[in-house]
Amino acid sequence: MKTYNIPIFVPHSGCPFDCVFCNQRRITGKVASTSPRDAKRIIEEHLASIMNTELGGECTRDTKIEAAFFGGSFTGIPMDEQTRLLAAAYEYVKAGKIDGIRLSTRPDYIDRQILDNLKKYGVTTIELGVQSMDDEVLIKSGRGHTADDVRRAAALIKEYGFTLGLQMMTGLPGDTDAGAVNTAREIIALQPAIVRIYPTLTIKDTRLEDMYTSGGYTPQTVEGAVNLCKTLLLMFEAENIKVIRLGLQSTDEICENGSVIAGPVHSAFGELVENEIYYDIISSVIGDLRDTAVTIAVNDRSVSKAVGNKRRNIVKFKNERNIDLKIKGDKNINGREARLLCC
Repeated sequence: MKTYNIPIFVPHSGCPFDCVFCNQRRITGKVASTSPRDAKRIIEEHLASIMNTELGGECTRDTKIEAAFFGGSFTGIPMDEQTRLLAAAYEYVKAGKIDGIRLSTRPDYIDRQILDNLKKYGVTTIELGVQSMDDEVLIKSGRGHTADDVRRAAALIKEYGFTLGLQMMTGLPGDTDAGAVNTAREIIALQPAIVRIYPTLTIKDTRLEDMYTSGGYTPQTVEGAVNLCKTLLLMFEAENIKVIRLGLQSTDEICENGSVIAGPVHSAFGELVENEIYYDIISSVIGDLRDTAVTIAVNDRSVSKAVGNKRRNIVKFKNERNIDLKIKGDKNINGREARLLCC
């Protein structure tokens, strides 16, 4: 079953902290606050779009639809404001038009009173902004919570029966690739259903911009972040934990010519990670072959991933081994398998 999230952004709402990397209004591309009326309008617009494009105008569907409050620390909003926003979305749950509500928040803004209220209004999924499980990195990033806060909140969310999602970042101040791998191990131990991985971007009007311009912070390169995220993705997949996002979604602000000062920004970051995975798979199939033409078959839906963004894998094999690589699709091949057809 496909899942469709209706994004309702509440930029910087509910959060008293200023993480060094954070400027939610630029990240979300939204300046004004969100009212219950706004939430209803957004849901209506998306439902109309889903009906037209996904469902062909028919009323029957096999798509799971959830309203998703993103962009701030939702459970840090005053309870009455939380309730008004939740109630607006819950009308569509009760009417059978959407299947539930999901939200993102901070691990230190989870307690039983909050969870009781979320349960009452049809919340199904709670995502926690973990970012790192290294307390020193959390301090340097200005997060205002600890790794123990994450463990406590994750356990409580699972006790209440919500779907647990955890979000981590790479390239934070004081972090290393080894530290990010350890954060992934700690997240795996908490057994979330879903994970998002966000390489750190240096955004305008943040403390991280000041740290970068003064020489106190060195951002990841695109290639460095891609190779690290490849490792992290495979770690989570090995434990049957679904990674639903790699890299921030591109907007007018989050793009090469927008508000990103430095860091591994790329409009197809997740695709680059998949490209690298396929490069490794094809390399293992090809073995030590050089100076020849090679044809590889992959699942027909994965041809573009194997070829790579802007043909990056085709170019790499030519430059590194003088191999003229051709990729063919085969619907009988499953997953990320690759087969050598001829050489």
